[in-house]
Amino acid sequence: MRSGNEPVTARSPLRLRLWLSVWGLIWSAAGAAAFSLAGRPGWAAACAAVFVLAAVDMVVVVRHIRQGPHYQPGRDIPPYEPPHER
Repeated sequence: MRSGNEPVTARSPLRLRLWLSVWGLIWSAAGAAAFSLAGRPGWAAACAAVFVLAAVDMVVVVRHIRQGPHYQPGRDIPPYEPPHER
């Protein structure tokens, strides 16, 4: 059922985003190390920048997960009730 308020009541898949940021951390750290050992400082810096972005994203996601069901509802919490018009 579509109520027209989906952007307001949308839920974010935070656990998926957490695992994607972990994946980004692993690959960017490996890339930065490999490119620095290969003598490519530009690519190593780019991988280091991606590492920083993934780390910041992970901190934000973990913060939202810890804030509780308002940000990460479980399967037992029903969707938000659409606003009723007066």
